[in-house]
Amino acid sequence: MSKSKYIVTTPDGQQVDLTQAVILKSNNLYPFGEHNYAIYETPEGNFVKGLNRGEREIMLTHFERMDAASARNYNHPYFREDE
Repeated sequence: MSKSKYIVTTPDGQQVDLTQAVILKSNNLYPFGEHNYAIYETPEGNFVKGLNRGEREIMLTHFERMDAASARNYNHPYFREDE
C-alpha cells in the first residue's frame, strides 16, 4: 500500500488531507482548463472544491473549503469548448 498523501492548501493557509476523500462530482476532461473541477468530502466531514485556474497540464490548481450544502448543490460555471 502506498504511503503517498494528497494534501492541499487553501488560500487561508489551511491544509486538508484528501487522501481518503470521496469525490462527489468532478470534470477531469483533458486538455485541462477552467472546465476542470472536483468536489471532495473527507472522512472527517470537510468539503473541498478543487478548481483549475487556466493551467493546461495540471488538472486542479486551486482549492477552497466549502460547506456541505454548497458542495452537494455545486454547479460548475465552465464547460469545455471543443474547437
